[in-house]
Amino acid sequence: MSTHEPPGQGAITVDHLPPDLTRALYTHMRTARDLDAEAVALQRQGVFPAYVSVRGQEAAQVASAAALDPSRDFVFPTYREMAAALAYGVEMVAYMATHRALWHGGLYDVMESRFGAINAVVGGPVPHAVGWAVGERMRGGDGVALAYFGDGASSEGDVHEAMNFAGVYGAPVVFFCQNNRWALSVPNERQVAGGSVAARARGYGMAGATVDGNDAAAVHGAVTEAVARARRGEGPTLIEALTYRVEPHSTSDDTGRYRDEAEADHWRTHRDPVALLRAAMLGAGHATAEEADAIDAAAAARAEEIRDGVSAAPEPDGSELFTHVFRETTQELTRQRRIWEEEVQP
Repeated sequence: MSTHEPPGQGAITVDHLPPDLTRALYTHMRTARDLDAEAVALQRQGVFPAYVSVRGQEAAQVASAAALDPSRDFVFPTYREMAAALAYGVEMVAYMATHRALWHGGLYDVMESRFGAINAVVGGPVPHAVGWAVGERMRGGDGVALAYFGDGASSEGDVHEAMNFAGVYGAPVVFFCQNNRWALSVPNERQVAGGSVAARARGYGMAGATVDGNDAAAVHGAVTEAVARARRGEGPTLIEALTYRVEPHSTSDDTGRYRDEAEADHWRTHRDPVALLRAAMLGAGHATAEEADAIDAAAAARAEEIRDGVSAAPEPDGSELFTHVFRETTQELTRQRRIWEEEVQP
């Protein structure tokens, strides 16, 4: 059985983190874990047409987002960054509305939250992040872009071109690859040449690092360093966070067709990032067991609140199908809207 674990794995440590940061990371991770379970249940009940689980990747997402400054940085997510959105302060009922298909890209304000719309194009956020980062530098700002993508997306041409462009122009970008072992049903060894995504950084003339993606403190440290480097004008960084997708790729996926579930069970049991951080938090004296239990209870309550909010959110008026297609409407769009209005009129 291949467990895809980084070397030297065991208990993690948070001794070098401020206690309030440790508690904040744990709070976000615990809330994301509970909200993820609620979202899967909503899909099973028919409220969400589909959903992609983040279970097992909470440390990679929460800790990386927490290392940014929401007042000046910008996040470019894929379709699996619910935990990152939560940690970054995005309004979660509005964010989760995308999974209910109420509005493409969610109902939250992308510019105000500085967290991009959910992007289902494989590798799609990466060139967007580079474009924003180059523009940020041209206007004299000190913001940094963080692009999320997976190991499968690392094989896309758009990702290569974006990284090469960023390397040439020294763009302030953190390329954050969540290597969860599976590009849907394809394992690393069949689609990542050389066995490492981070090793490619050298070819793009940028810094590269591999980190245990289930160690929140290690992820936070790596991203903090990369962000500081970008702010100093020292160019982009490629971080490969080694983790594991313990759940199916999406709620329509059948993992039994392509992987040994004993491997996933190993990661659930021995490398659960939420359990690892809780143990480290208690061991470092950053919280008592009673305080951790209180965080757990508050996280469950918040997840339920978000669940109820997104379930009760009103559907948008059908006319909004035509509202934001073009800045100025076209004759064809006007014709389509007229036909639609004739069909829906009682």
